[in-house]
Amino acid sequence: MQKLCILGSTGSIGKSTLDVVRLHPDKFDIVSLSANASVDMMFDQCLEFRPHTVVMVSSEHAEALSDKFIAANISGINVLSGTCALETIAQDPVTDTVMAAIVGASGLLPTLAAVKAGKKVLLANKEALVTSGAIFIAAVRSSGAQLLPIDSEHNAIFQCLPLNAQQQPGYCDLHHEGVSKVLLTGSGGPFRTWSLDELDNVTPDQACAHPNWDMGRKISVDSATMMNKGLEFIEAKWLFNLEPDDIQVVLHPQSTIHSMVQYKDGSVIAQMGNPDMRTPIAHALSFPQRIESGVAPFDFFSAKSFEFQDVDLIKYPNLKLAIDACKSGQAACTALNAANEIAVDAFLSEKIKFTDIAKINETSVNKFVSEKVTSIDDVVALDKNARVFAQSLITDNHIQEQL
Repeated sequence: MQKLCILGSTGSIGKSTLDVVRLHPDKFDIVSLSANASVDMMFDQCLEFRPHTVVMVSSEHAEALSDKFIAANISGINVLSGTCALETIAQDPVTDTVMAAIVGASGLLPTLAAVKAGKKVLLANKEALVTSGAIFIAAVRSSGAQLLPIDSEHNAIFQCLPLNAQQQPGYCDLHHEGVSKVLLTGSGGPFRTWSLDELDNVTPDQACAHPNWDMGRKISVDSATMMNKGLEFIEAKWLFNLEPDDIQVVLHPQSTIHSMVQYKDGSVIAQMGNPDMRTPIAHALSFPQRIESGVAPFDFFSAKSFEFQDVDLIKYPNLKLAIDACKSGQAACTALNAANEIAVDAFLSEKIKFTDIAKINETSVNKFVSEKVTSIDDVVALDKNARVFAQSLITDNHIQEQL
């Protein structure tokens, strides 16, 4: 039975993971869970799954959860608080597998702790690779951790690769395995058919209304700007040891082909399925076996036609920024991710326009692109400085004139 830690259990990926676990009580034992502030949902999860340890990042919310346990006469669950506690449960010797599903750069250190402890790490937190790149992969190689991608696109690519490449994430040689190109698919989000002029007036609710996927608000905005695809581009470089020119982004509005791998002999292998994150989660949890995910089988006879389009980088400047950052180096990638988290939060708070997100991101990357990043301490410092700078570009209702 796998002993499982879920970092970010009250988020979209965390809840989907528990959906899969619920189908297989004989295969998985929940050792620990973590959340930021969702006390009531965490309480319900604890009632059902009875973890040994729970982490609430905020001490206030940890105290509130403890009070609920006392009121319900529940004992035997250790409640911790703080970011260091996330690293503690990630490297717990009792745990076999860690689902790294904390959103954003805040997931880097606990995910890295799991890697250094040699765990089976299910990587849903793409920012860990985006912000630390080679440092993260070096830790994987040094510790012997097993790294399995959860993002639907990277999981699809993984499934389309030869077994030898699957066993060497981060340092495989895909060209030696006959791969000529990786095709990273994306839906184009809710504004694929909108004009550039219309994008100025996008509201947060419109940006969060993805046509195919049910996701959290931050990743939904990233999908609308295609920054999510840009971050996935950077993640693919590190996961599969690729050069940027080996990766091509393809618009596929139906989101049924999750990505493809093109081989030297002309073959293209694609992974398909209904757009539901329980599929890649079930695949990674049980790899190399297969288990039920709860997802309905794909029905070819009721499916819409498969469309493929080139990407308009003028409409999606954030995607171009990410591709350029991938080519520029680690500092650009770290700064871009940090600035984007600040900008998206400001947009969701209605402090800036949708189109201002790219302006803040570009200005921040240009500010920090030449910084040297050779250690995790460098990553953490640059992330902090880029956030402060991006925040300085934002005022209550408008962007500073320097943009």
